[in-house]
Amino acid sequence: MNPRPPTPTPAERARTIGALGPATLLPCREGAEKVTPLLHHVHADGMVTALLPDDHELVAAARDGIAALAEIVDLAPVPLREPVRGLLWITGWLRKVGPMRAREIALQVADHRADPRLLDLGHGASMVRLQPASLVLADGEGTNSVPLHEFTAAAPDPFCGQEAGWLRHLELSHTDVVGLLVRHLPESLRGGHIRPLGLDRYGLRLRVEALDTDHDVRLAFSHPIGTPLELATELRRLVGCPFLAATR
Repeated sequence: MNPRPPTPTPAERARTIGALGPATLLPCREGAEKVTPLLHHVHADGMVTALLPDDHELVAAARDGIAALAEIVDLAPVPLREPVRGLLWITGWLRKVGPMRAREIALQVADHRADPRLLDLGHGASMVRLQPASLVLADGEGTNSVPLHEFTAAAPDPFCGQEAGWLRHLELSHTDVVGLLVRHLPESLRGGHIRPLGLDRYGLRLRVEALDTDHDVRLAFSHPIGTPLELATELRRLVGCPFLAATR
């Protein structure tokens, strides 16, 4: 039996989802509905900050604190019939942040992402903060509880900011390249529709859409990589096309 290809750790995958995915907030009370914030940010320590309209009922509830869940979704960057690649759930205690502290946190967030919606803080929007108590990751590798100290010590995948553009480029402009990867698939999957699903420092993931179901396959790189040049080399190795060494 062949060993399973190496993958990022659950903490690394959680950090990657937290860095990019859209989020909703759900108060832990009967009958509560999911709330989509105006803006959210998952901090390195697992804390989630979010902007909500000043008059939102969740802002009022968070003044005294309320148990809540943040759900961050990892969506495939190409249109798939099953687009959700993973989910990160952060459960904790949600509180409204005072104006001065909120401005300090907004400046910290701006260092990572200069989103113009941060300017709405104090001008129709209030900040709430979810202090994490537990983190759970569910993705194609399984469901894992992620200890907070491991989440804090991990880093997002080095390619997470470029992955979406690269996969869309493969999907739209290099279907021939994707087709050449068929040779790495089990014989039983080679008749399906092959789509680029994911990319990280350990390998390339493909989604095979068959008539009955979907199958995800990981193609491992020869070693963990960290630069676009190394990525080009590994893709050339997988595909066997010398021209890929020059693609960006």
